[in-house]
Amino acid sequence: MKNKTNASLSARPAFARLVGTLLLAIAALSASANAQSPADLASQLGPNVYIFDPGMSTSQIQATVDSIANQQVSNQFGTQRYALLFKPGTYGSAATPLDFQVGYYTEVAGLGASPADVTINGHVDVYNQCFAADNCIALDNFWRSLSNLTINVMGLSGCQSSADFWAVSQAAPMRRVNITGANLSLQDYCSAGPQFASGGFIADSQTGFVINGSQQQFYVRNSSVGGWSNGVWNQVFTGVVGAPAQSYPSPTYTTLPSTPVSRERPFLYTDANGNYSVFVPTLQKNSSGVSWSSGNTPGRSKSINDFFIAKPTTNVEVINLALLLGKNLILTPGVYQLKDSIRVLYPNTIVMGLGFATLVPQTGRPALTVTDVDGVQITGLIVDAGPINSSTLVQLGNSRLRSLADRFGINLFGNHASNPSSLSDVFFRIGGATAGSATTSLEINSNDVLLDDIWAWRADHGAGVGWIINTADHGLVVNGDDVTALGLFVEHYQKEQVLWNGNGGETIFYQSELPYDPPSQNAWTDGKANGYPSYVVSNSATTHQAYGFGIYSFFNQGINIIEDNAMTVPTTKGIQINDVGTVFLNGSGQITHVINGQGTTASVANGGSLNPVVLYP
Repeated sequence: MKNKTNASLSARPAFARLVGTLLLAIAALSASANAQSPADLASQLGPNVYIFDPGMSTSQIQATVDSIANQQVSNQFGTQRYALLFKPGTYGSAATPLDFQVGYYTEVAGLGASPADVTINGHVDVYNQCFAADNCIALDNFWRSLSNLTINVMGLSGCQSSADFWAVSQAAPMRRVNITGANLSLQDYCSAGPQFASGGFIADSQTGFVINGSQQQFYVRNSSVGGWSNGVWNQVFTGVVGAPAQSYPSPTYTTLPSTPVSRERPFLYTDANGNYSVFVPTLQKNSSGVSWSSGNTPGRSKSINDFFIAKPTTNVEVINLALLLGKNLILTPGVYQLKDSIRVLYPNTIVMGLGFATLVPQTGRPALTVTDVDGVQITGLIVDAGPINSSTLVQLGNSRLRSLADRFGINLFGNHASNPSSLSDVFFRIGGATAGSATTSLEINSNDVLLDDIWAWRADHGAGVGWIINTADHGLVVNGDDVTALGLFVEHYQKEQVLWNGNGGETIFYQSELPYDPPSQNAWTDGKANGYPSYVVSNSATTHQAYGFGIYSFFNQGINIIEDNAMTVPTTKGIQINDVGTVFLNGSGQITHVINGQGTTASVANGGSLNPVVLYP
């Protein structure tokens, strides 16, 4: 009897927690379901989402955006997150332009159905950060975005009036932007030197002339440009009207006339009646130019009532219950400390972060998992490793089923080619903002997945950084077939940065720095060769395509660390690697070969110079 009584007593707290969770879920779902009116939606989105109306005075808007910029421009590892959303209309004028900067963890977006629906007369800029009078760089300008509006460039004075400046590096996408009235500059040439920038991403945008300047690498797809000034090590264009001609390695332009498969990310917008919806663009194949050149982008709308709107304080069980009941998900700005995984179960579910919503698993489980279904879209998130090691941070498709399928040759995974799942502007961090570790950042077991602007970063600075502290083997592991990556940035992991086991893979644009901090050669070797190749296609793969790769070394421990090959791939008829190069940035050691024993050595003897292989095999 005693045992039964104790069992009954111990069950009561669990039952109480379940009831409490259900009551919270009912309340949260009810509030979310009634978020259609502008006032209700503003309340649901929380205090860090600012919705501007063209009826507001320019001075009022200017004061708000300046106060956020003053806080965020140097706030690299802070917890504040913001979304600045502009309703359809015109902001600023020739007499009173609206000029502001975009800092860390700030999303700036128009709320129109087309980029033409929102016009800012002025500047929306990102400048260098100056750490000393002679050290002004954009190398750390991460985690910010600009989308779905027109900038008619005017205002400011002197050098800064000469262009709209977007001097960024990784995790700073520009999407669906129309820039008129002046050049777009990806380098801040108005500040003191050295003015370095290190990689970026532009999609579905239209600009005049682009000053690339010191950008070491950049990827532009499905856009229209009025010209491009120069290349450093790796500039890639697919489906870009006005792109420079293919010429790698001199200049370092990799240019494809179309993008084989792409899908623009979903976005929030308002209709003529002020009702909010999420627009979901359709999949495109072999496409070029902007999707909105002849009017609105092809696609469909989902009512805001189809979405559960979560806040950082929302219990993850409530989020999962909303997903179980068939809701899509909007994660409002903030940091989500997750005691369990967010689980996406159904096809065509949208999970959309606003203002760089950040997921941090606390128990060693993945932050987010997706079942093997069609058409799931994950957008606009940062995923940080947590205090207990996670085997993966984000997982698409079950790894055990994939292992069984590969082992016994059983087809357990569907064909999703007509409606692939996709990840757009999803960024991973191991350390930097918070101490943490994870074996693999992103694991893909499903077939036909589309990756569109991914940065996986094992931190080289910030909090919780060290060879035995922010441990992480791989940034990306691909086990599924026919996976496509467009704009892939993977850096500083401790084994292969990318391990590609699936067949039929394709990567267009890859940027990778090897780990800075191996303490010895013995600590960084795969047992058969010195070091780990950055990008590995396994011997089980028979087909793979790659275009426009840059792989770089900066071993900064004063030790002669050697990597034998920056890439290794099977030598078979179906494998083709185009335009790949290595560069010795600084430090010590070397990258001996570019790919499979081919290519010249990157070392201090030719530091800063590109070592290219134009075609392999």
